[in-house]
Amino acid sequence: MSDKDEAAENRLRKKLPEELPAVAEPTEEKPAEEASAGDTPAAAEPELTGRQRLVQGIWPPRVTRAQLIVALLLFGLGFGLAVQVASNSDGDSALRGARQEDLVRILDELDDRTQRLEDEKQGLEKQRDELENSSDQAEEARKQTLEKERQLGILAGTVAAQGPGITVTIDDTKGTVEADMLLDAIQELRAAGAEAIQVNGVRVVAGTYLTDSGNSVSVDGNKINAPYRFKVIGKPQDLEPALNIPGGVVQTLEKEQATVTVERSGKIVVDALRAAKRPDYARSSSQ
Repeated sequence: MSDKDEAAENRLRKKLPEELPAVAEPTEEKPAEEASAGDTPAAAEPELTGRQRLVQGIWPPRVTRAQLIVALLLFGLGFGLAVQVASNSDGDSALRGARQEDLVRILDELDDRTQRLEDEKQGLEKQRDELENSSDQAEEARKQTLEKERQLGILAGTVAAQGPGITVTIDDTKGTVEADMLLDAIQELRAAGAEAIQVNGVRVVAGTYLTDSGNSVSVDGNKINAPYRFKVIGKPQDLEPALNIPGGVVQTLEKEQATVTVERSGKIVVDALRAAKRPDYARSSSQ
């Protein structure tokens, strides 16, 4: 190398900074304990089965207020439906075991009741038309008033009545017939269209009540003894089947070892009377 080249190299070194020695980056060494702890995997928890995870998910239960209200509403709805189904089942149980002849007879009875109501409706419409078209409306109104008075007298028991009907005799040798059983018979007869009823000489009216009196029964405070004899005015074809329906009055009394006899008749006389009682508070609105 010439002197000229050496001088140029020296000038270049003066201009450039001195090279720094390469410093190795410090490596962070883990302590032996940490290294061993980090390198060795922690003891794994035992893996849960599907059933255990399901149990942990549903227990203890987390019930919100909204869920509680919905549950109570559903419970109330279900209880109501159960009660309704049970009541319907009890009411229909007697008809499920009925014979075909009994079912036909019940349907005929319902048809007869419908026909009676239709006849009554037509009769009232006829009275209205006669009253509207009569030349002497005052006389027609008087006739209708007298007829209505006789009808109400029969219902109130203040006048005697006669007509077709049935006679029901209940022989109770065991003394097992109670007042509520006779009341069921009266209500069944009324529902079948009975217009006048007499029991052992006591007229049955709208306010009649029956009570037990030792081994006998009292009707409106009048003690009567077996055999109990019902004289009923109405359509015999409706009255007798009403007592003989499955689970009806006759079957109930026979279960109590009582004997029931039903006889149809073209003429039944109901002559037991009730004294007309003036109401204590009610007055006619026309006064």
